[in-house]
Amino acid sequence: MMIIYAVIVLGILIFVHELGHFLVAKAFNVKVEKFSLGFGPKLFGWKYGETEYLISVFPLGGYVKMFGEAGIVEGENSIPADNSYEESEPVEELTEYEKSRSFSHKSPAARIAIVGAGPLFNLLFAWLAFVILFASGVPTVTARIGDVLRDKPAARGGVLKDDIVTAINGKKVSQWDDIATLIARSKGEEIILTVNRSGKSLEFRMKPEPRVSKNLFGEQVSGFAIGISAAGEVVTENYTPLEALVKGTVQTGKVIELTFMSLVKLAQRVLPLDSVGGPIMIVKMAGEQASAGVSSFLAFMALLSVNLGILNLLPVPVLDGGHLFFYVWEIVTRRPVSRKVREFAQQIGIALLMGLMLLAFYNDIVRYFVGQG
Repeated sequence: MMIIYAVIVLGILIFVHELGHFLVAKAFNVKVEKFSLGFGPKLFGWKYGETEYLISVFPLGGYVKMFGEAGIVEGENSIPADNSYEESEPVEELTEYEKSRSFSHKSPAARIAIVGAGPLFNLLFAWLAFVILFASGVPTVTARIGDVLRDKPAARGGVLKDDIVTAINGKKVSQWDDIATLIARSKGEEIILTVNRSGKSLEFRMKPEPRVSKNLFGEQVSGFAIGISAAGEVVTENYTPLEALVKGTVQTGKVIELTFMSLVKLAQRVLPLDSVGGPIMIVKMAGEQASAGVSSFLAFMALLSVNLGILNLLPVPVLDGGHLFFYVWEIVTRRPVSRKVREFAQQIGIALLMGLMLLAFYNDIVRYFVGQG
């Protein structure tokens, strides 16, 4: 079942990505010859209109093959777009109609729009998934206090276990995350903590103490605390459609920022290389999130979709970002990148991707097999 769930996740996300390329190519009147989920030898396919739709052997990718990809300059080979890895044919002399349907004869701006549409659709899919999640209600930890640490500001002020925080400095609180945010914003200045205790509203004055904790990347960060922890009480928070749009947008932005920061921390070696996961990790996590419920599964898909979109925007040849870099370069210099440069860049890009895939597989094997042995 874990494998089935993983195939569903990857299939949907790859379809969304390639659909972005496909629809924008059609909008620019580019002839799409093939639309494939997966790459390598085809398992089966069908022809509809001018496009052949394929299901291919290897499910860890896909491609849209467009007419006229073979070169920006007629008679010159180039790197195939969209990770198709197919052999390019030299471009023969085209008729005016064929040029109007050719990808390589579109302006650099049009090519940027077509290639950039794949990652953009992944980000839009994540945004839609988050909006749906908030609209349908999300589990939220309430502001009920669990433990009150001795000799800390809250305990000295008179706060007790099971008090429910309702406001900090007059600002209403409904979730535990709100408490942490407002205390952090105090910067150590005195706060007024309002709680509900058995139906009575009480106020306590206290000064948060500095503390050192670790963030998501394991780095030590300075902050402030008053010595309380959540009771772990969870309720479903419901939002209006407008609130869901706002919160879904904010959440998408947070995940995009977190993904970028993760890449930076990997480059800085703050995050160890063994934290990189591959297909086995995706299979395992897909099964776990599916078991946790539809909401968890959808949130996992959204997170993975953001990762897919951002990674494809990296300026690595054979990825969408590499092609975008070439097209931007063409706009700046007013001439396409030479064939030799593109071929050399493609070889480097493939080597980098192969190295990343080997690292991910190695980490997965150590994490899930060697570690359990």
